[in-house]
Amino acid sequence: MKKIEAIIKPFKLDEVKEALNEIGLKGITVIEAKGFGRQKGHTELYRGAEYVVDFLPKVKLEIVLEDSQVERAVEVIQQAAHTGRIGDGKIFISTVDDAIRIRTGERGRDAI
Repeated sequence: MKKIEAIIKPFKLDEVKEALNEIGLKGITVIEAKGFGRQKGHTELYRGAEYVVDFLPKVKLEIVLEDSQVERAVEVIQQAAHTGRIGDGKIFISTVDDAIRIRTGERGRDAI
C-alpha cells in the first residue's frame, strides 16, 4: 500500500476530487493548510499599510491505495491540479505498512 499526499491550490480541489472519482478512488482526506515554497508569499495593501502574506492557503489531500493504482492516481492529480503557474503544489508518495478499519478490525488491503 502507498500513501499519496498532494498539496494543491484550493480552487482545484473539486477538479481533483472528480478526476480521482472517475478512476474509481473514493476515499480521500482533505486538510486545509497554509504554506509556501518558491512562491514565497506576496505583499498586500490594507488600509494604506503594506504587509507581507508569507503563508498562502493550500489544500492537502491524503489518499491510501494499492500499489497498482499509484501511477494512475498521480497522473490524474497532476493533470487536474495543473495551472502552469508557480504554486501549483507537490505530490509525495510514501509506503504504508498497515491499515486497520476501526469499525470492523479489517487489516491491510481490506481496510482501504
